[in-house]
Amino acid sequence: MINYLFTLMGTVTSTAALGTLNMIASALGQNLLWGRICDKRKIRTKLIVAGETIAAFAYVIVFLVHMGFINIGTQYLAGLTIIFGLSILEFFWSMSDVGWAALLTDVTTVGNRGKVIGAMNFIASLGRMVGILFAGLLYAEGDGFRSGRIFYIVTALLLVGAGLMALTSKSMKKKHETSQRSKAEELCVNSKEPKPDPQNQKTYAFFLMSLVIIILGAACINQIFLLFLNLPGGLNFNDSQMSLVLSAWTVGGMIASLASGRLSDKFGRIKILLMGLCFAMVTPLLYPFASNVSLMAIIYGLNGVSFWTIQTVGLVFAGDLIPKDRRGRLLSRYNTVIALSWGPAGFLIGGPLADLQVHLYGMSSYAAYVNVFYLSSIIVLAGTLLFVVRVARTTRK
Repeated sequence: MINYLFTLMGTVTSTAALGTLNMIASALGQNLLWGRICDKRKIRTKLIVAGETIAAFAYVIVFLVHMGFINIGTQYLAGLTIIFGLSILEFFWSMSDVGWAALLTDVTTVGNRGKVIGAMNFIASLGRMVGILFAGLLYAEGDGFRSGRIFYIVTALLLVGAGLMALTSKSMKKKHETSQRSKAEELCVNSKEPKPDPQNQKTYAFFLMSLVIIILGAACINQIFLLFLNLPGGLNFNDSQMSLVLSAWTVGGMIASLASGRLSDKFGRIKILLMGLCFAMVTPLLYPFASNVSLMAIIYGLNGVSFWTIQTVGLVFAGDLIPKDRRGRLLSRYNTVIALSWGPAGFLIGGPLADLQVHLYGMSSYAAYVNVFYLSSIIVLAGTLLFVVRVARTTRK
């Protein structure tokens, strides 16, 4: 999508706005509306079904409107249609994010939450890899978007997912007509969840504060890393070599998703989170020392391990702290923090810092990017220290 937007609009800043506006729309939807509805109405699966269905039809509408602008020769407006259209779509689609987070927390216990959420994130990582592979085959220099093939395939998949969830929800309700609870709510009653504790809510607030710093630091180099791989004066990787490095990140994430949740159930959330944070601090420091594709793939694969460990165990840890009656609202805040990795971190921190060094101080792009990598590790370290002092120590006590 980013490549296609660049062909329409011709500027990096405009295309980078997609992830930023999407994140803002998702944050507003979850925190102002869907989280509250989720808690008040106790509707998890309905939010998922509604969000996926609305997104499916919205994709088609965005495609048709943007093609209308292309047909009259206004490609820039076509690009803006995609950016703002998908942002509006994300506002409504984010109700599904709230529903999923609350549902997964409802149907798990403290003893098995890590294993279940880890398995779900593994499936998500696998789906991401398959999706990227097929999107690459369908892209065809942008024709996959112009013809609508990619839009229509996404729409079909979303509708299938919404249909399966609706059927599952209906079946669950029939089995529990006497109690008028879904299977998710029934399991929630029988689970050994911690009672609401003001100290837990305070710990959760500091957890989110530390996570904001960590995600901003770790994600601010995402776009710069891609440019770093392709630098003529640096690694100068070709397309296939870049693809190998990026695939290693996804594979590392898949392994981490499956393993970290189980490990957190066995050894504790804090220990596994700290392991992921250590990888997030160390890997950017190693990027300048990777002299070949294989070494860079290993290092970036470990970075994938760090991100998905933090995301998987972070959600598990959040579920442990949040009281049942506020899961929608408080998990919405967690989702918002994780969404900082979509684009805002690079758009507001990494990109400007790299440009400042190159254009104002005359440094080479290679040196500027390496300095931002070092800064990324420092920011993650600051967030980790806050996590250790205000979250880890409190939890142990």
